[in-house]
Amino acid sequence: METWVAEPTGYRVGVDIGGTFTDVVLWDLADARIATTKLLTTPDDPSRAVMDGIRRILEANAIRPGDVGAVIHGTTLVANALIERKGVPTGLITTRGFRDVLEIGREWRYDLFNLEIEMPTPIAARPHRYEITERTGPDGAILTEIEIHELDAIAERLRADGIRSVAVCLLHAYRNPAHEIAVRARLGEIAPDLSVSLSSEVSPEIGEYERSSTTVANAYVHPTFKTYVDQLVAGLAETGFRNDLLLILSDGRTVRQDTATLFPIRLVQSGPAAGAQAASIYGAISNEADLLCFDMGGTTAKACLIEGGEPERTANFEVARVFRFAEGSGLPLQIPAIDMIEIGAGGGSIARIDRRGLIQVGPDSSGSDPGPACYGLGGDQPTVTDADLVLGYLDPDNFLGGKMPLDLAAARAAIRASLAEPLGIDVAQAAWGIHETVTANMAQAATVHAIEKGLNADKFRLVPIGGAGPVHACAMARKMGIDRLVCPLGAGVASAIGMLGSPISFALARADMARLDSVAWPRVAEMIHELIARGRELVAHAGVPDGEITVSTAAMMRYVGQGYEVDVPVALSAIEGAREDAVAEAFTAAYRKRFGRSEAMAPEITTWRVVVSGPRPPLPATLRNGASAAAGATPAPRTVRPVWFAMSAQFVDTPVFARRAIGPGAAIRGPAVLEEDESTLILPPDFSAVADDGLNLIVSRNA
Repeated sequence: METWVAEPTGYRVGVDIGGTFTDVVLWDLADARIATTKLLTTPDDPSRAVMDGIRRILEANAIRPGDVGAVIHGTTLVANALIERKGVPTGLITTRGFRDVLEIGREWRYDLFNLEIEMPTPIAARPHRYEITERTGPDGAILTEIEIHELDAIAERLRADGIRSVAVCLLHAYRNPAHEIAVRARLGEIAPDLSVSLSSEVSPEIGEYERSSTTVANAYVHPTFKTYVDQLVAGLAETGFRNDLLLILSDGRTVRQDTATLFPIRLVQSGPAAGAQAASIYGAISNEADLLCFDMGGTTAKACLIEGGEPERTANFEVARVFRFAEGSGLPLQIPAIDMIEIGAGGGSIARIDRRGLIQVGPDSSGSDPGPACYGLGGDQPTVTDADLVLGYLDPDNFLGGKMPLDLAAARAAIRASLAEPLGIDVAQAAWGIHETVTANMAQAATVHAIEKGLNADKFRLVPIGGAGPVHACAMARKMGIDRLVCPLGAGVASAIGMLGSPISFALARADMARLDSVAWPRVAEMIHELIARGRELVAHAGVPDGEITVSTAAMMRYVGQGYEVDVPVALSAIEGAREDAVAEAFTAAYRKRFGRSEAMAPEITTWRVVVSGPRPPLPATLRNGASAAAGATPAPRTVRPVWFAMSAQFVDTPVFARRAIGPGAAIRGPAVLEEDESTLILPPDFSAVADDGLNLIVSRNA
């Protein structure tokens, strides 16, 4: 396939696979127009919905596949494989004496008072974890040469046990990968069909438990993900696409297909990361830089804080938690990721009465099959979507633009049987209980997330995205004390839009722990230039001209004795010039920003980071999604329907507007419902909205 090179004109296609829906967006860069389609995800083969959606949107817009400059894809395949344990049989080869690192972990309990605490089951079971004689010191020196012949017996046992993929995680390999490389070379000779992941490539950082967990997770999903990508690439080629498939990573950056298949674990949060990128795009269009991205889809709701137009990133992440909201109950992953927190359930999350007699929403979801009761696909449990339909927030005849009628009677029946009758209340009250419960939970979790970052949530503008986000946004903002929202056009497919606006980029890291006053600057400079060269190779491989590549460097730093680090931007010139004072000043500034204070202690560096990037695709001043209304025109309501609002505790006849008919300068006062194919914005009586020049609705709470 030909290599894609960014052009100021042409077409780009973004595809986001969610737990319930698959979103496809076509972006015409020439006139800033986007076209969208949304269809149910096909869990048995996610690529079916992808290919169907791409064909549908190209045919509807009379565009040939060969004219598309890039297809950018985000998928839940990796996350689902880890959560549902649907990867391949996986083994671990580690240094003798370290077989049980995955079970020992940090010896930290996420619930101190639960005597029956449940920890995540290691992906590589103990019988499939093997030790090899070797030892590398923390400075990279070889203490014990590797007994490579021991691999012959290990390979036989791997073959007998049906192991298809193996993680190699040797002690201190982040400082010297020689032994891991030797293991891969030997396995290539005696077990060529075995997929091999090296910790020195997947996660070359300090932290034996986290590094082992990350590498094993990568090995677990690698064969499945590679097969999926290969099939998708072949399908695109058969359809007539001439360019490479690009994939979005968990840190919001984009890479070529072959790079992504080397490190599939980096895609574990690709969809939500793209949503945060979309929020940044929408904020830039409306000149807003401090944002709280609220992404509520069919399965989950997530929040991300964006300061200065850039989402905050982290190097540590957790997936497949035993208890959904209990940090420490999942598998730790040491990967670059946008710092997001799961704050609640999604539209398909099931509501029930808990043992205290209260309404509980989630954590389990009806997904796309069978889906909520109102989908008419066999589901009979009440969900958030069923509640929103009963409350009048959704139109049963205009869901997905009328392409997917909803069964109001089935929604009412499910809520009546499971909630209303057992609680002795009517169906509307039960539906409001579902809506209020999930909204209050999300508001509380998002507020706590901001506090943990040392920030006040009320200083941010709420940006609701996802199919269900705009429905709950104003009620959530009210609970959080946020009085201003940026509500974009196309919010229901925002993650796919975020993919289209993400630059080709790759982040690399390497651990090199030292006190700042004892850093070996010449060696560090050499290492940084090696990382930059590797990053440039990957980005250029994806088609970015050398003259358009930019490089940034940073260090993970802390005070000596602390257990957690802060990300500190460090100029390359400071590294090359051994500017210890400049690095110290940068650390103090970053630490004060994070914690509001600094300490009179010696700092140390744990890891060096490099980000190599191409240019961000050209962002238009607006993203038109079929909108054609004249500036300043406030359209007449399309219809009126009864909608439930808390302040009146009853149904209120509410005007319903077509979202695409609202042009710049149009003003609408609540109560109102604003509908588009992919999502619905609910404007309560105490909120008003004005469309800005970028076609975002700037929603404010009335004084």
